Amino acid sequence: MGILTEAMQQALTEQRLIFVATVCPDGTPNLSPKGTVMVWDDDHVLFTDLASPGTMRNLENNPAVEINTLDVFARKGYRFKGIAKIHRGDAVFDTVVDRMRTGTATLQGLADSVRAIALIRVEQALPLVSPGYWGGATEADMRRQYEAYWSEINAEWHSGQDAG
Repeated sequence: MGILTEAMQQALTEQRLIFVATVCPDGTPNLSPKGTVMVWDDDHVLFTDLASPGTMRNLENNPAVEINTLDVFARKGYRFKGIAKIHRGDAVFDTVVDRMRTGTATLQGLADSVRAIALIRVEQALPLVSPGYWGGATEADMRRQYEAYWSEINAEWHSGQDAG
């Protein structure tokens, strides 16, 4: 078994908005949302370059990367630190695009738009947990609280739309 536990792999598979942090050439951080993060194996995660020229340039200049997943309702996730290698037109690239073509309808629709693959060797994987748990809240408590919050926000947004 590699560094990625079953729970980590599940989070990486189920969460559809995952954030990738890279370092710009001037040393400043770059945070970019990704919707095509996939587990490659027990030690590697990848994402595709659909519209990420800045992220890819950053990784070519400095391959250090951090990936964060978060279940917004459970207020839990993971942070993965590693080193990326960019793949274009090679066996890794072809395998990922083929995997996308046989995946979900969303991935199938994106397969022909892939420009590159960032394959990350995960060197550190840690839990990401909201301080809301520090007082003894359970995951069910956190889910109820944030589902109610988002339901209220959604209702306010829709009432504003109806008024306009």
